[in-house]
Amino acid sequence: MRYFLLGMAALGLSAQDLDIALNNGRVIDPESGLDGVRSVGVKAGKIAQISNRPLKAKTVIDTTGLVISPGFIDLHSHGQTPENYQYKARDGVTTALEMEIGVFPVAQWYGERKGKALVNYGATVSHPIARMKVLGDTGSWLPRDKAIATIATPEQHAATLENLRIGMREGGLGVGFGIGYVPGCNQQEIMEAFAAAAEFKRPGFVHTRDGRQKMVESLQEVIANSAVTGAPVHVVHIQASSGRFVDTALKMVDNARAHGIDVTMEAYPYTAGQTQIESSIFDPGWQQRLEADYNDLVWVKTGERLTKETFDKYRKIGGSIVTFTNKDEYVDKAIAHPAIMIASDGMIYDGQGHPRGAGTYARILAVYVRDRKVLTLKDAIAKMSLLPAKRLEAYTPAMRNKGRIKIGADADIAVFDAAKVQDKATYTRPNLYSEGIPHVLVNGVFAVRDGRIVEGVLPGQPVLAK
Repeated sequence: MRYFLLGMAALGLSAQDLDIALNNGRVIDPESGLDGVRSVGVKAGKIAQISNRPLKAKTVIDTTGLVISPGFIDLHSHGQTPENYQYKARDGVTTALEMEIGVFPVAQWYGERKGKALVNYGATVSHPIARMKVLGDTGSWLPRDKAIATIATPEQHAATLENLRIGMREGGLGVGFGIGYVPGCNQQEIMEAFAAAAEFKRPGFVHTRDGRQKMVESLQEVIANSAVTGAPVHVVHIQASSGRFVDTALKMVDNARAHGIDVTMEAYPYTAGQTQIESSIFDPGWQQRLEADYNDLVWVKTGERLTKETFDKYRKIGGSIVTFTNKDEYVDKAIAHPAIMIASDGMIYDGQGHPRGAGTYARILAVYVRDRKVLTLKDAIAKMSLLPAKRLEAYTPAMRNKGRIKIGADADIAVFDAAKVQDKATYTRPNLYSEGIPHVLVNGVFAVRDGRIVEGVLPGQPVLAK
């Protein structure tokens, strides 16, 4: 009864004023620890009531037997198109952010999505792309030539830093660092780019330098940059970057956090990654760096495993490949770590890509919670909602009202069947929607209802730093 009365008192509403009522579901709020049968009322895009009894509203949904959870927040979603937003929504994601590589120019990117997005969207300012613009690189997303190995002149470096500051003034959510894609960028350049992020009190979201053989040095670099400059740091796909050294990587981050350094990390629940074959990741020596060979690579457009001949052919053309370079035991260790957030690193274009673009969050619930019991349901929800929100909320006020089921929070909500939720996307068919997530609300509007995308609605809002 307390939740019902609190909602009524706080917002001065009667039940008839509600837009939507989700009645009799199992509400799990990772912030307060609430885990019980409740009804949730939504009004004007906000959670207006949490009641011990059913609510009346213009639209009433019986969620008996289903979980009512905060919508999931994907910090690492490269797919920022209407196609990708639909995969996100069907996977329970209500906020999809491009944080690792980022974007540039920032204001233009946000402007292109205003009023056109099914889910909430946002991005960091991209260090690789800002550098590409200054050096005249011909790549469209990742560096392809001049920005890879070129050592910037002082003037070029200064121009890159100014691009980063412009992007943060325009609301960029920090700086995206693909250090592994710009090996010519020396440690001083990266440190000074961290310092630019620190000027705005924003984090660096980092794909670390080099390969697994130099994992310790690469991770030390970004932790040291955080300590020296004061910029928080978030390490992406730590399980993919560290592989068999994952225990060492996790311990390094734990120790840094214990000594007061603001460092966080994420992982995705797959043994394969995805990147561009023309990037510097596959410069000579890549087999040693990735601990992989040609047969571990799959050309996305055809699904074929590569040979030296096809590798050389496609590298000249450029395009997306899936890289089978990890093991379940390494991924499981990362996923189970208490501080790890879940992020997809996903993108699907014209139905082609990696299954993580469509199935990451359902896979966590199905495989890591229900089947393998690596995580409790409450912990999994926290890793997919509250922890990402808390990573951003210090400088992005909007995130203080996401990742929670509480009165006054944004009505970004995922409703799923814990017994039936399942990722369906595979490496051969990555474009299959997840199942068992019948309802998803974005800012109080159904993006998914009864297991289907709602046509004609675009409730996604920009997430901007301030």
